[in-house]
Amino acid sequence: MPVVASAKTANAQRDSQRIYSIAELAREFAITARTIRFYEDEGLIKPKRQGLTRLYSAHDRVRLSWILRGKRLGFSLAEIKELLDLYQVDRTGVQQLRELLRRSRLHIADLEYKRRDLDAHIAEFKDVETQVAAELKQRGLDPESD
Repeated sequence: MPVVASAKTANAQRDSQRIYSIAELAREFAITARTIRFYEDEGLIKPKRQGLTRLYSAHDRVRLSWILRGKRLGFSLAEIKELLDLYQVDRTGVQQLRELLRRSRLHIADLEYKRRDLDAHIAEFKDVETQVAAELKQRGLDPESD
């Protein structure tokens, strides 16, 4: 067992020291290099440079993964940056987790409100649909034909 544990530790250490090119990250996350450069310009990731070449660390890769997940969830870039930067303040991640929980709850409440609003709109359109179809039938017309 110690051999397996030490092999896993060695692999984890090697992965944490791996350097990625912008092309590798773009390919892995199915985004453009321009998108990655944009996140860099916004201060969300900070690759090292070797001349004009950007060198992305495993830490940058993880941050990019979180940025993309945050965007999918509807967080703004400013919110994502604040959440990511909290880890720099508290390396335990507790502050970051608490803030993520708080903001997630706010987003859930907002989405539930929007869902109720959409449901009300859908119900209203269904009422219109029913009334218009009935009026067309009353006039001897087929509501399904154009």
